[in-house]
Amino acid sequence: MKKIIVATKNQGKVREMITAFKDLDVELHSLSEFGALPDAVEDGMTFAENALKKASFYAKETNCACLADDSGLEIDVLDGAPGIYSARFAGYHADDAANNRKMVDELAKKDVTSSRAHYVCALAFVDTDGSVLECEGRCTGQIRNFAKGDGGFGYDPYFYLPQLDKTMAQITLAEKNAVSHRGAALRNMENLLRGYLK
Repeated sequence: MKKIIVATKNQGKVREMITAFKDLDVELHSLSEFGALPDAVEDGMTFAENALKKASFYAKETNCACLADDSGLEIDVLDGAPGIYSARFAGYHADDAANNRKMVDELAKKDVTSSRAHYVCALAFVDTDGSVLECEGRCTGQIRNFAKGDGGFGYDPYFYLPQLDKTMAQITLAEKNAVSHRGAALRNMENLLRGYLK
């Protein structure tokens, strides 16, 4: 069985990946099992670059195969912002509420109440021999300047899915996995890993 370290201390993300890869011959572990590790430097210009930097860094730190993701929101009317800065749109120590306020302010500056937008998730797998697998998942919808729903996190209450007539914060976890950027990326990575592990 292949041991893979998920480059996150977020147990929710680890559980999500365990579910996604349940049919593969892999054993997933979280970074938190390795104690106090330094943070990876995420200075890439794209989600894919940052995911690869993270996976490579922690593969070296743990001497194990490593899987990392980088994800965020791209808003068309804001020229793709917040993009790779999604988690710190309103500053380095910003929380979801501050980031959402900043996003609503930026829409107001453009004199719009909504815009086409995309959630993007890049996944990178780096093995101990340097082998690399990379993929991406996207979910397109609309960002609106008002929140609906109390599920999810981040920009979810503002991210409207026209096909479901709900925001990301109003749908069930099963619905979210079916339509989300992370769900799509995990399905793509599962296919890549299935071929790689043969």
